[in-house]
Amino acid sequence: MSEPHIETPQEADAANARPVDQAAPTGKTTAVASTPVSDEERSGEVLLVVDNVTLRFGGVVALNEVSFSLRKGEIFGLIGPNGAGKTTCFNAMTGVYRPTSGGIRFQGESIVGKKKHEITRGGIARTFQNVRLFPEMTALENVMVGADAHHKTSVISALFRLPRFWREERSGRDRSLQLLRFVGIHERAGEVARNLSYGEQRRLEIARALATNPTLLCLDEPAAGFNPAEKEDLLALIRKIRDTGVTVLLIEHDMRLVMGVTDRIVVLEFGKKIAEGTPAEVRDNPAVIAAYLGVPTDAA
Repeated sequence: MSEPHIETPQEADAANARPVDQAAPTGKTTAVASTPVSDEERSGEVLLVVDNVTLRFGGVVALNEVSFSLRKGEIFGLIGPNGAGKTTCFNAMTGVYRPTSGGIRFQGESIVGKKKHEITRGGIARTFQNVRLFPEMTALENVMVGADAHHKTSVISALFRLPRFWREERSGRDRSLQLLRFVGIHERAGEVARNLSYGEQRRLEIARALATNPTLLCLDEPAAGFNPAEKEDLLALIRKIRDTGVTVLLIEHDMRLVMGVTDRIVVLEFGKKIAEGTPAEVRDNPAVIAAYLGVPTDAA
């Protein structure tokens, strides 16, 4: 499968950076949980905190002291023009990159420096700008890959097909079929992924992410390439996901979709946060209008 589009200019430099298990290419990494855990975090009301996160790649500052928090059960939008640093922020949250400084806490615990699979098992799942599926595997098999994230079968149990292995296989298969029905493509369960339509592949990727049993689902440009009818269906699906108790973090360029589905929004420009608020507050913010139209703030 092709790699996802990488935003420029910040994202282009980020593509050559080393992964999280190595230091960022600017010397010593100082990422820490720089503020104490709040009462809201302890109570579970606040699910994720991005705290003064800076991420540098050589001389490029991809994220510049970005801070925001997600509350449990909301749909949260992360938007901005191309090159704003949105996907870089996703990558820092999901273990692809380690922040140069600042902290990221999930459910009150720092996740800076954790491996990608550890973050997934901890409750954060994501999709990508471009679809990343196993093209020769069936839709059902693709979702079962996500379900495997929480399987506890040992190598010996899997090798000798012991009862625990079969129990988890049956459970994963049943759960995967339920998720295919949930996203509306259960009739395509036995079809190989490459034969699905683009919209069905998008839904399949969401189903696979949900199979990891996330508390937070991060969707990166899920409406890219969709026609208006498909976008309306996606909007309904996002709401349905939230209604199951999963918090949703959404990167999306379609402003109509963002304004129609989110509870709160953060806006980035050149790696820095320029606005935060409700959709109505963000829509009328002169700095946001200027960023999208490319005009001075006073003109906006």
